[in-house]
Amino acid sequence: MHTMFSKKPLTIKQQIKQLQDRGLTISNTKLAEKYLSNISYYRLGEYWYVMQSDKLNHVFKPNSNFDDVIALYNFDAELRLLLFEVIEKIEISLRTKLIYHLSHEVDPWWFQNFDLFTDSMALVKTLSNLQEELTRSKDVTIKNHFKNHKDDKRFPPAWKSLEQTSFGALSKLYGNLKPSVQSKDSIAVEFGAVNHTYLPSWLQSIAQIRNFCAHHSRLWNRNLPGTVKLLSKPPNPWIIKPENVPKQHEFQKLYIHMTLMKYLLNTIQPNNDFKRQLNQLFNKYPKVDQNALGMKLNWMEEPVWKI
Repeated sequence: MHTMFSKKPLTIKQQIKQLQDRGLTISNTKLAEKYLSNISYYRLGEYWYVMQSDKLNHVFKPNSNFDDVIALYNFDAELRLLLFEVIEKIEISLRTKLIYHLSHEVDPWWFQNFDLFTDSMALVKTLSNLQEELTRSKDVTIKNHFKNHKDDKRFPPAWKSLEQTSFGALSKLYGNLKPSVQSKDSIAVEFGAVNHTYLPSWLQSIAQIRNFCAHHSRLWNRNLPGTVKLLSKPPNPWIIKPENVPKQHEFQKLYIHMTLMKYLLNTIQPNNDFKRQLNQLFNKYPKVDQNALGMKLNWMEEPVWKI
């Protein structure tokens, strides 16, 4: 028999008392009230969940502290900002390469040419989302294009249209290209991904992480869906120690995905400071369990992270 949901909302003071009763140390209740009035109990709960010894009755382990919850929350927020910045560089590069290579190989309207794509249903979806973006766009170049080319019933050319689309849509477009399209391999080669079989899975995972960042979702201790295909002998500096290469079951942790971001970023911007910023973040929050991100011992010593 199904029972109706009957929990009543708690006031902030009641929320604090409940946490204390369950064994969470809150030394400064005034500060805790301030936090809980700006970050919901439910959202913060994602960070104190691991501190509970009895998850069913929500009993905290000894020495669990509200300050550590906040540190973890802040660490995660800063990690999202850092990754967002890195992903932005990868997104701009992918967009540029797609527009350049395919407009030269085919024509500026390659992205609406069904002969070039494997899955026409997926392309219909991508194009219908793109059409919405263009209709909504306040971009002057787009508005002028439609005004000046009223009779042209095609999308604006790739260099105008694809500037309006998301990283997710770009990664889908790339992944959906037929293997016979030369540019699919050329782009993979430029990114150090050898050929078209590896890059789509990397881009999909990065697009997913980008969405978590954009929606302020937790990345710390999160199981990421989807797998990535790893090159056995990457042409560019990668991970040398076999024990530092994640196994299949570790693909849901952030470490391998951040390492792939670094690998791609190294082709776009050698001497980038991703490692320095990441290391700084770990130093700023020393209590954060790096293992929850799947970080490997001496991860900074690996060649991919040294560039």
